[in-house]
Amino acid sequence: MKNMTFRKSLTAAAVAASLGFPALAVAQDNQNDTDTAAEEVERIQVTGSRIKRTDLETASPVEMVSSEEVKASGFTRVEDLMATLPQLETAAQNSFVANGAAGVANLDLRGLGANRTLVLVNGRRLQPGGVYSQAADVNQIPTALIERVEVLTGGGSSTYGSDAVAGVVNFVMKKDIEGFEVTLGTSGYQHDNSNSYMQGLMDEAGYDYPEGGSGVDGKTYTVDVTGGSMFAGGKGSASFYATFRTNEELLQGERDYSSCALNGAGTACGGSSTAPVPNFFFSPIEGGSPNFDEEVFWSLTEDGSFAPFTDNLYNYAPINHFMRPNDRYTFGSFVNYEANDNFRPYLETSYMHDRTAGQIAQSGIFYQNFAFDVDSDVFSDGQRQQFRDQFGADTDQVMAYIGKRNVEGGPRINNLEHNSYRIVAGATGELSAMWEYDVSFQYGSTQSSSVYINDFYVPRMPQVLGAAGADECGEGCIPYEVFKYQGVTGEAADALGGTAILTGLTTQRIVNAFVTGETGFSMPSSNYNVAAVFGVENREVDFERVADEVYQQGALSGQGGPTDSLIGGYNVSEVFTEINVPLVEDASWANNLQVDLGYRYSDYSSSGGEPAYKLGLDWQVNDDYKIRGTYNRAVRAPNVAELFATQGIGLWAGVDPCAGDSPEYTQEQCASTGMSSGQYGNVAANAAGQYNAIFGGNPDLDPELADTVTFGLVGNPTDNFNFSIDYWNIEMEDRIGTISPELIIRQCAETGEAQWCNAITRSPSGDLWRGTDGYVSATSVNLAESTNTGIDTNINYNTEIGGGQLGISLTGTYYMTKETTTVPGLAGTTIDCAGVISSDCFPQAEWRHSMNFTYSTGDWWSVGAKWRYLGSVDYVGDTDELIGDGLGSTSYLDLNANFDVTENVSVLLGMNNALDKEPTLVGDVNSLNGNTLAGYQDALGRYVFGSVTFRF
Repeated sequence: MKNMTFRKSLTAAAVAASLGFPALAVAQDNQNDTDTAAEEVERIQVTGSRIKRTDLETASPVEMVSSEEVKASGFTRVEDLMATLPQLETAAQNSFVANGAAGVANLDLRGLGANRTLVLVNGRRLQPGGVYSQAADVNQIPTALIERVEVLTGGGSSTYGSDAVAGVVNFVMKKDIEGFEVTLGTSGYQHDNSNSYMQGLMDEAGYDYPEGGSGVDGKTYTVDVTGGSMFAGGKGSASFYATFRTNEELLQGERDYSSCALNGAGTACGGSSTAPVPNFFFSPIEGGSPNFDEEVFWSLTEDGSFAPFTDNLYNYAPINHFMRPNDRYTFGSFVNYEANDNFRPYLETSYMHDRTAGQIAQSGIFYQNFAFDVDSDVFSDGQRQQFRDQFGADTDQVMAYIGKRNVEGGPRINNLEHNSYRIVAGATGELSAMWEYDVSFQYGSTQSSSVYINDFYVPRMPQVLGAAGADECGEGCIPYEVFKYQGVTGEAADALGGTAILTGLTTQRIVNAFVTGETGFSMPSSNYNVAAVFGVENREVDFERVADEVYQQGALSGQGGPTDSLIGGYNVSEVFTEINVPLVEDASWANNLQVDLGYRYSDYSSSGGEPAYKLGLDWQVNDDYKIRGTYNRAVRAPNVAELFATQGIGLWAGVDPCAGDSPEYTQEQCASTGMSSGQYGNVAANAAGQYNAIFGGNPDLDPELADTVTFGLVGNPTDNFNFSIDYWNIEMEDRIGTISPELIIRQCAETGEAQWCNAITRSPSGDLWRGTDGYVSATSVNLAESTNTGIDTNINYNTEIGGGQLGISLTGTYYMTKETTTVPGLAGTTIDCAGVISSDCFPQAEWRHSMNFTYSTGDWWSVGAKWRYLGSVDYVGDTDELIGDGLGSTSYLDLNANFDVTENVSVLLGMNNALDKEPTLVGDVNSLNGNTLAGYQDALGRYVFGSVTFRF
């Protein structure tokens, strides 16, 4: 019995350390009432295992965030809260994405991708959500209901199944609520617009920008209602919640540093050549085909003539969203009832309605091409003469690629809406004195839609432009006079507008049953029984995205290509087991030693069978120190989009190394990529850095495989100090993805091999971006490998100062390796992104931490501070001159204070980034949004928040 107490004591300290609670408080509880403390520990279920043992802690490292930390952060979006954890990287979809927004918020553990991070709610899967997304949408999770967040590193496939490659994020929700509580909150951003560098560039370009204090903008308002009570004489408990959240939009034009789009180097305000005053690529049509060897790039001038293009660019930045607006409602309930020891049914329900909009710059004619008769009325006499002077007196027709921005109309807006609901119904109970069962049915569904408005409808263009062969623009047709200076009217722009609609439905059905308990058998060297879990699960996932004709045809000018319907699904049947084997107790070298084993076999309808397994070692050396280690084989099956997405044209960001007047490669090398000798040095690069590629699914994909290893030390050397330090290594093979289109071009140019060159199709003019005739094929394949290694540390200290308790905790991650090999065996295709930012690497600081300070006298007030730190990052590249050698280290100071005004009323006030530290500015080649690394760094300035809570 003495040994069990020792184990419980260390477990309590370790759990307290993870939760950020002072270890001293745990120690005092143990001294005052050991049995009570042990009972509390018994009820803590840590992510990573279904085995229920009061005296043993799992070997897997788990980082925890408590409800107190959630509240003190002031964040009302789960994505913002999780972004402060060093283990997570900013996901590709968040509230600071406008162009390409899916309207969802994902989590990306270790930077391995949102589809390799398994998200759970109360230990059960959260369904995918979104018309574009196959990953879980954490917008469904109300921050006000979070009891704690548990982050498991090192795989979890043997316990939870597919997707837990990088690990698991489990949101444990408050369920046993007593009473009634209402919280009213508000927040917003403040910034002093005084960036002399950006203001100087905009002065040179003649652009407007804000100056001085912004006031409070991007405001958010929240209402959270929770309640609950016991019923049936204490046998049952019922809780409910309802939340409302709304936040205003914030445009890039509301910050001086984002009021113009920097060029790739970050040395000048750049922009788009699709400008209010149009630009044109003209070439003569000879024998029915354009002669691109004689192509010219001209701009329209005020006198109606054409002149060679110089700097006629449009500053598209100010009207773009820096942060999208959002309206969200959630409500749900938790009901538990204990009929008897053998039957305890439970029910969880949740619903979310979410609406947001991604706004970007106006539409236009994005260099779609049309043939025109030189004698057409759309041209003036002077323009006709220019054509014949340039191309020859016998020129009858010209091909025109037109770049004209729709400033006469409004911005493009993608209205995104999601309706998600989730139901879990099940029962647990005792089978015997040593065994329990849990049987559950879970159904989750997300209905989503995308309504894209105010983009130009391409099929109408030939007629209103007066193109050769098009119907005459007669009665009811408003001509779009693009060759006349300021000839386009608002009515003409409105007539060209189009709308495209996508609707989506995701469903996830899970039937799960398992038994857990002690076997009655023990090892000869141990006094404790072997514990085990045996279970089965069946999961079915279906995804349906229906695109209207406009989307399917790619008929909107600014969409970059067609968006096809996608319908597919898969079913997986699984068996799983976990076994915990106590090996030794009361030895001179160990208080106890145990081994954890796990195995899961998954049979997918799409890709066949695949096993996942784990081995864990938990060695409690003495009362104060524990050594732990795990090995996991993790599996991720391809999702519906990766399997079944129709192949079609999309956009990729980068460079065409054969474009421009001084290409990187020789004429012979560029010839391998499909460029003629006459085109070499005469093919224009895209000023926006966007090019075409064919992307899509592959039904022959295999599951991804990963081997993960963790090894660590947990210590509690004094009553008021504890720590943990864990090494982790995640090695993947057969990663599903695409080969970078830019890499394909470069490999073709450098090797001339058909496997690369056959994937490149240049347009007749030799480019890869005007219209949709030129593209690179880059569909999904199983090919890449990766290795990610690092060290996580957690330190907690507590002491008495001035009659109160001071708590200090630090959570940090040292990233050692973040290596990806795109094409195994091919030299030059391995990159290591640890401590690096580049065109291939999202910035990843080698060291990142979050350090919390809390002080409370136990009276009516408490205060807290947080130091968030991002280490320096090296820049690998030579395009971005503004970033120089890389990003310097960044520190943020967050402050909060909580006041219990009365027994039933409390007030929370705070500010994050209290010193209004401005984000590091980067050139367009590295920018995520608004010339910044939005999401990686605080992009909008100081964040102020406040709330008041009423309890009844």
